[in-house]
Amino acid sequence: MKFQTTIPLKKQSRNLIDYNSNILLLGSCFSENIGDKLAYFKLQNCQNPFGILFHPKAIEQFITDVSNTKTFAKDDLIYVNERYHSFDAHSSLSNVDEHTVLSNLNSKITSTANFLKNTSHVLITLGTAWVYRFTEKNRIVANCHKIPQKKFQKEILSIQEITESLATIVALIKKINPKITFLFTVSPIRHLKDGFVENMQSKSHLISAIHTIIKAEKNTHYFPSFEIMMDELRDYRFYKEDMIHPNATAINYIWERFMHTWVSEKICPILKEIDTIQKATSHKPFYPKSEAHQTFLKNIALKKEEVKKKLPFVKF
Repeated sequence: MKFQTTIPLKKQSRNLIDYNSNILLLGSCFSENIGDKLAYFKLQNCQNPFGILFHPKAIEQFITDVSNTKTFAKDDLIYVNERYHSFDAHSSLSNVDEHTVLSNLNSKITSTANFLKNTSHVLITLGTAWVYRFTEKNRIVANCHKIPQKKFQKEILSIQEITESLATIVALIKKINPKITFLFTVSPIRHLKDGFVENMQSKSHLISAIHTIIKAEKNTHYFPSFEIMMDELRDYRFYKEDMIHPNATAINYIWERFMHTWVSEKICPILKEIDTIQKATSHKPFYPKSEAHQTFLKNIALKKEEVKKKLPFVKF
C-alpha cells in the first residue's frame, strides 16, 4: 500500500551545482532555508543581500539597482520609529544611524554586482503576489517597516505583471552574465494574513507566471518546493507550531529532493565529509579537558585540513 504521493523529479543532466558553482539566492524566507543548507555544506553562495524580499517587484527593483550600480543617498531613506529605513530593503538593514544604512546598502549593491559576474546559478523564491503601494509616493515597497497600514494600498499583482517583472529580472541579469542558470521556486510558506483563499490566489499567480517565463527563456527552470509541501508532506506534523512555516523535517526533506535534482553526485563524498565535521563541531562534550575530547578535536582539525586542501575557499 502507498501512503504518500511522490512528485516525480528527474536528475538534471547539465549545469549541476558543485563546489565550482556560485549561487545567488533571492526572495522569501524559504530561499534562506535553502541558502542555510548551501552554507552548511560550504557551497559558495550569496544570500539575500537586501534581506528577505517577498514579492517579484521587490526583487526586480533590487536587480535594477544592481544593474545600474545605484548609489543610495539620504533622500532614498525614510526615518520612522527612531530608525532609518529603505523601502527597497528588509528591516534587517535598518539602523539608528543613516550613514550605516547607506554604507550597507551601497556595499551590498557593489558586492552583488561583482558576485553576479561569476555567478553560475540564481535561485529565486517567490513568496507572494500581494504587494503594498506607499500612496504618498505611489510606489510598491519591499517592506512596510511597521509604518501605519493606512499609508499603503494593498493590491495583488496580475499574472502578466509578474511575468513582465520576471522577464525584466532575467534580462538584466543576463546582461551582466549570460551564462547563468535560473532556478525559480514558490515558497511553501503560507501567507495566511492575506486570507486562505487570497493566499492560494497569490501562489497560483506566481506559479503561472513562472511557467510562462521558463517556456519563453532558455536556461530557466522550476523546482516544485510548494508542490512538495502541499502534495508530498500533506500533514501538519511537517509544520512549525504556527501551522504556517515548514519545520526542520520538511525543510530537510525538500532539501534532499533539491539535492537529488540539482546537486552533482560527484561531490557527495565531500558533502558527507563536511556533514561529519559540522556535526562534530556542534557536539557538546561532558568533559572538555579530557584526553579523549582533545584527541577528538585533533581528529576534527585533521579532517578540516583535508577538506581545505581540496577546497581552499572553505572556512569552518
